[in-house]
Amino acid sequence: MHLNDLIYIAIFLAGALIAGKIVKQMHLPNVTGYLVMGILVGPHALNIINEDVIGHFSIVSDMALGFIAFSIGAEFSIKYLKKVGKSPVVIAILEGCSATLLVDITLLLLGYDTPLSLALGAIASATAAASTLMIVKQYKAKGPVTNTLLPVVAMDDAVALMNFGISMAVIKVISSGSFSAKAMLMPLVEIFGALIFGAILGIIMTQLVKLYTGRGNRLAITVGMTFLCIGVCNMTGMSSLLACMMMSAVFANTSRYTDKIFEPLDRMTPPFYMMFFILSGASLDITIIPKIGLVGAVYVIVRVLGKMLGAYLGAAISKAPPVVKKYLGLTLIPQEGVAIGLVTVAKGALPQYGNTIQTVVLCGIVIYELLGPLITKITLKAAKEISTT
Repeated sequence: MHLNDLIYIAIFLAGALIAGKIVKQMHLPNVTGYLVMGILVGPHALNIINEDVIGHFSIVSDMALGFIAFSIGAEFSIKYLKKVGKSPVVIAILEGCSATLLVDITLLLLGYDTPLSLALGAIASATAAASTLMIVKQYKAKGPVTNTLLPVVAMDDAVALMNFGISMAVIKVISSGSFSAKAMLMPLVEIFGALIFGAILGIIMTQLVKLYTGRGNRLAITVGMTFLCIGVCNMTGMSSLLACMMMSAVFANTSRYTDKIFEPLDRMTPPFYMMFFILSGASLDITIIPKIGLVGAVYVIVRVLGKMLGAYLGAAISKAPPVVKKYLGLTLIPQEGVAIGLVTVAKGALPQYGNTIQTVVLCGIVIYELLGPLITKITLKAAKEISTT
């Protein structure tokens, strides 16, 4: 039976609130509780939320990811970047590329087909911004690792898109035997298009916030501009995450009213995040875990090793604090939204490997999303950046 949309929204929020209360007693992150509750009420368990409902509420994921990207973009103020230095940029590039290369090389050495190996390696680069931000906010994490983590996760989207675009272009060259400059340039067009569009919206938003001074008006501007950014990007194929982050970053650097925007937004967005993670959990099928075989096990394990190695090398090269070098890699395990989008593209480009790619990556996401937030919490606590027990 298909219920009224408002009833489903009430179910999402009620499930998230109940899960949050339970995991709090177990000293687990809220995100883990939301995901587990989503799995329980989803189509692969109790089926209270079926696949049609998940698809029907896809707009919730778009909105939540847009707000998450907007929140992370605020970390790119010039003042803040001068404080943290070049470390986040170096680390983001190395941890993303290291995960890609390590998965590529390992799968190729084990004898898997080149297109499959390169596609999985490219997707391995992606990291989940949503889970990371939720952990930082829930536990009010502060310190060198957190200060480096947020901009790294923000830039990870761009690195993942670049790695994926380059890998798919290489696959096309290998398959056709001819070089395509267009295929190589498309990722750059998508990335820089999103950054330019986001920057333009950020400048417009700065002017609108000057013009409208009421709290309600400014909140409406923030929500409206975020939705506009997501909508245009979805229509044009640009990355909405990158565009929303750039819009926020430009606004944070050009407006005197950032506190008037980000504080009300932080109070308004938790219900969207709750619904997003409930729906994300509902879409996870834990029954596929036994089906992934060796290729899946390699992907799940080697991706994490690549992230840790790249973060360590990046921190060492950029002379980041020792605590960053020691702990940052373990906070980069979660994977979700961007990876799912890349799977969809890979399936269309490589139909002969589509089912394998989807099964492996989605299984990895199940494991990463259930264990990643907990590992992130433990890691930040070990780094003495959260005091919650």
